[in-house]
Amino acid sequence: MGKLTVAALRTVLVLVLTGTVFVQALLVWVLISGSDPEDGTLPLTAFRVVTILGMIAAQVALVCVWRLVTMVRRGTVFSHAAFRYVDIVIGAIVAASLVWFAITIINAPGQREDPGVTLIMGGIGVAILGVALLVLVMRTLLAQAVARDVEASQMRAELDEVI
Repeated sequence: MGKLTVAALRTVLVLVLTGTVFVQALLVWVLISGSDPEDGTLPLTAFRVVTILGMIAAQVALVCVWRLVTMVRRGTVFSHAAFRYVDIVIGAIVAASLVWFAITIINAPGQREDPGVTLIMGGIGVAILGVALLVLVMRTLLAQAVARDVEASQMRAELDEVI
Protein backbone atom coordinates (compact mmCIF):
# COMPACT_ATOMS: atom_id res chain seq x y z
CA MET A 1 0.00 0.00 0.00
CA GLY A 2 1.45 3.34 -1.02
CA LYS A 3 2.13 6.25 1.29
CA LEU A 4 -0.57 8.38 -0.34
CA THR A 5 -3.17 5.63 0.10
CA VAL A 6 -2.23 5.15 3.75
CA ALA A 7 -2.34 8.90 4.37
CA ALA A 8 -5.74 9.20 2.69
CA LEU A 9 -7.15 6.25 4.64
CA ARG A 10 -5.82 7.57 7.92
CA THR A 11 -7.30 11.00 7.17
CA VAL A 12 -10.71 9.43 6.58
CA LEU A 13 -10.39 7.33 9.76
CA VAL A 14 -9.51 10.41 11.84
CA LEU A 15 -12.38 12.45 10.36
CA VAL A 16 -14.94 9.71 10.97
CA LEU A 17 -13.64 9.00 14.48
CA THR A 18 -13.68 12.72 15.35
CA GLY A 19 -17.17 13.12 13.94
CA THR A 20 -18.58 10.16 15.84
CA VAL A 21 -17.00 11.31 19.10
CA PHE A 22 -18.49 14.79 18.60
CA VAL A 23 -21.98 13.43 17.87
CA GLN A 24 -21.71 11.03 20.82
CA ALA A 25 -20.78 13.87 23.13
CA LEU A 26 -23.79 15.88 21.96
CA LEU A 27 -26.12 12.91 22.39
CA VAL A 28 -24.79 12.15 25.87
CA TRP A 29 -25.14 15.84 26.79
CA VAL A 30 -28.78 15.88 25.68
CA LEU A 31 -29.49 12.71 27.68
CA ILE A 32 -27.72 13.92 30.84
CA SER A 33 -28.77 17.58 30.79
CA GLY A 34 -32.45 16.86 30.45
CA SER A 35 -32.75 19.29 27.55
CA ASP A 36 -34.30 16.57 25.45
CA PRO A 37 -37.19 18.11 23.49
CA GLU A 38 -38.96 14.75 23.36
CA ASP A 39 -42.71 15.15 23.47
CA GLY A 40 -43.47 11.47 23.72
CA THR A 41 -44.47 10.98 20.10
CA LEU A 42 -41.16 9.31 19.23
CA PRO A 43 -38.88 7.19 21.42
CA LEU A 44 -36.00 9.64 20.95
CA THR A 45 -34.19 8.61 24.13
CA ALA A 46 -34.07 4.99 22.99
CA PHE A 47 -32.91 6.09 19.53
CA ARG A 48 -30.14 8.18 21.09
CA VAL A 49 -28.90 5.42 23.39
CA VAL A 50 -28.85 2.88 20.56
CA THR A 51 -27.11 5.40 18.29
CA ILE A 52 -24.39 5.92 20.90
CA LEU A 53 -23.88 2.15 21.10
CA GLY A 54 -23.69 1.92 17.31
CA MET A 55 -21.08 4.64 17.20
CA ILE A 56 -19.01 2.79 19.79
CA ALA A 57 -19.06 -0.28 17.52
CA ALA A 58 -17.95 1.87 14.58
CA GLN A 59 -15.17 3.47 16.64
CA VAL A 60 -13.85 0.07 17.71
CA ALA A 61 -13.73 -1.00 14.06
CA LEU A 62 -11.99 2.24 13.07
CA VAL A 63 -9.25 1.78 15.66
CA CYS A 64 -8.69 -1.81 14.52
CA VAL A 65 -8.49 -0.75 10.87
CA TRP A 66 -5.92 1.87 11.91
CA ARG A 67 -3.85 -0.87 13.57
CA LEU A 68 -4.15 -3.08 10.47
CA VAL A 69 -3.03 -0.21 8.22
CA THR A 70 -0.03 0.28 10.51
CA MET A 71 0.77 -3.42 10.15
CA VAL A 72 0.49 -3.12 6.36
CA ARG A 73 2.96 -0.20 6.33
CA ARG A 74 5.40 -2.19 8.47
CA GLY A 75 4.97 -5.31 6.36
CA THR A 76 3.75 -7.37 9.31
CA VAL A 77 0.09 -7.80 8.36
CA PHE A 78 0.68 -11.40 7.26
CA SER A 79 1.13 -12.58 10.84
CA HIS A 80 -1.00 -14.12 13.55
CA ALA A 81 -1.20 -10.74 15.33
CA ALA A 82 -3.45 -9.40 12.54
CA PHE A 83 -6.15 -11.96 13.31
CA ARG A 84 -6.97 -10.30 16.61
CA TYR A 85 -7.81 -7.01 14.89
CA VAL A 86 -9.75 -8.66 12.07
CA ASP A 87 -11.78 -10.66 14.60
CA ILE A 88 -12.59 -7.47 16.52
CA VAL A 89 -13.67 -5.77 13.28
CA ILE A 90 -15.99 -8.70 12.53
CA GLY A 91 -17.43 -8.47 16.05
CA ALA A 92 -17.92 -4.71 15.71
CA ILE A 93 -19.76 -5.15 12.41
CA VAL A 94 -22.03 -7.80 13.94
CA ALA A 95 -22.65 -5.46 16.90
CA ALA A 96 -23.50 -2.66 14.47
CA SER A 97 -26.02 -4.91 12.73
CA LEU A 98 -27.60 -5.78 16.07
CA VAL A 99 -27.81 -2.08 16.87
CA TRP A 100 -29.45 -1.50 13.49
CA PHE A 101 -31.98 -4.25 14.21
CA ALA A 102 -32.69 -2.55 17.56
CA ILE A 103 -33.32 0.74 15.75
CA THR A 104 -35.61 -1.11 13.36
CA ILE A 105 -37.59 -2.58 16.26
CA ILE A 106 -37.85 0.80 18.02
CA ASN A 107 -38.99 2.43 14.78
CA ALA A 108 -41.44 -0.32 13.76
CA PRO A 109 -44.48 0.81 15.80
CA GLY A 110 -44.40 4.18 14.07
CA GLN A 111 -44.45 2.49 10.68
CA ARG A 112 -47.76 0.65 10.97
CA GLU A 113 -49.14 2.69 8.09
CA ASP A 114 -46.18 1.79 5.88
CA PRO A 115 -44.58 -1.52 6.97
CA GLY A 116 -42.33 -1.41 3.90
CA VAL A 117 -40.01 0.94 5.77
CA THR A 118 -39.51 -1.67 8.48
CA LEU A 119 -38.83 -4.33 5.84
CA ILE A 120 -36.28 -2.10 4.13
CA MET A 121 -34.59 -1.37 7.46
CA GLY A 122 -34.50 -5.11 8.20
CA GLY A 123 -32.92 -5.65 4.79
CA ILE A 124 -30.26 -3.08 5.62
CA GLY A 125 -29.52 -4.99 8.83
CA VAL A 126 -29.09 -8.19 6.83
CA ALA A 127 -26.78 -6.31 4.43
CA ILE A 128 -24.66 -5.18 7.38
CA LEU A 129 -24.39 -8.82 8.45
CA GLY A 130 -23.33 -9.56 4.88
CA VAL A 131 -20.43 -7.15 5.31
CA ALA A 132 -19.38 -9.11 8.40
CA LEU A 133 -19.46 -12.29 6.32
CA LEU A 134 -17.37 -10.61 3.63
CA VAL A 135 -14.76 -9.62 6.21
CA LEU A 136 -14.85 -13.20 7.49
CA VAL A 137 -14.03 -14.42 3.97
CA MET A 138 -11.14 -11.95 3.83
CA ARG A 139 -9.97 -13.28 7.20
CA THR A 140 -9.87 -16.76 5.67
CA LEU A 141 -7.78 -15.39 2.82
CA LEU A 142 -5.45 -13.79 5.37
CA ALA A 143 -5.14 -17.14 7.15
CA GLN A 144 -4.20 -18.82 3.88
CA ALA A 145 -1.62 -16.13 3.12
CA VAL A 146 -0.10 -16.47 6.60
CA ALA A 147 0.05 -20.26 6.18
CA ARG A 148 1.77 -19.88 2.80
CA ASP A 149 4.22 -17.39 4.28
CA VAL A 150 5.10 -19.81 7.10
CA GLU A 151 5.46 -22.64 4.59
CA ALA A 152 7.72 -20.52 2.37
CA SER A 153 9.87 -19.59 5.38
CA GLN A 154 10.25 -23.25 6.32
CA MET A 155 11.20 -24.19 2.76
CA ARG A 156 13.72 -21.35 2.66
CA ALA A 157 15.25 -22.58 5.92
CA GLU A 158 15.47 -26.15 4.58
CA LEU A 159 17.05 -24.89 1.37
CA ASP A 160 19.59 -22.87 3.38
CA GLU A 161 20.52 -26.04 5.29
CA VAL A 162 21.05 -27.96 2.07
CA ILE A 163 23.23 -25.24 0.60
